[in-house]
Amino acid sequence: MHTPRELRVNNFLSEPVASLDYEPVWRAMQAFTRQRAPGTQDQLWILEHAPVYTLGQAADVAHLFNSNNIPVLRCDRGGQVTYHGPGQLMFYLLADLRALGIGVRTLVEMLEQSVIEVLSSFALSGEGNRDAPGVYVGGAKIAALGLRVSRGCCYHGLSFNYQLDLAPFAGINPCGYENLPVTCLADLLQDVQQALPSRLQLAERITERLQNNLGYARASQTLTQWPPAAVAT
Repeated sequence: MHTPRELRVNNFLSEPVASLDYEPVWRAMQAFTRQRAPGTQDQLWILEHAPVYTLGQAADVAHLFNSNNIPVLRCDRGGQVTYHGPGQLMFYLLADLRALGIGVRTLVEMLEQSVIEVLSSFALSGEGNRDAPGVYVGGAKIAALGLRVSRGCCYHGLSFNYQLDLAPFAGINPCGYENLPVTCLADLLQDVQQALPSRLQLAERITERLQNNLGYARASQTLTQWPPAAVAT
């Protein structure tokens, strides 16, 4: 039985929301993971990115057929190609899986389950797909997953389509699947005439579910500005 751990939440969302370039955030996650010690507190970084297409380390570039002048970056996460941009919330989990006592498959399931539970609070039915990780509503993808594990510690994480322009997804086979429909929370709630929560409200809901499902004793959340004051603390 592992000792309950605390999760430090660095929420980089602000009003107006600042969209962060992808590469500096990715490099900061790498640096955090390299510098970790056994007692380093796990962290969750919540933010939005400036428009970018990212390719996983083994992704087939053929799945990107129209970048439309949007930057393209190959990174070290798993998975194929996806789009990140303003209005999509990123939940980057920097965690010691050994200390949590879970493996990658369980982590993926817990990330998916957290999103499914939040969607359920809006009376929306979400589901995972073991063959194509992520969360879907009516067959349309609303959340994507991509992870990297190094020395038993993970980084990257979860993207959730909150309220964004979905047009850039037409330039790719999302996550490597041709004609995969993509949706966002704003459109789904509009269809059922429900009010859209704020970014911060949604981030808090997802954080709460992640904390509970991953077994953290508590989460200490701060609203911060990029870059972090320290990479590993």
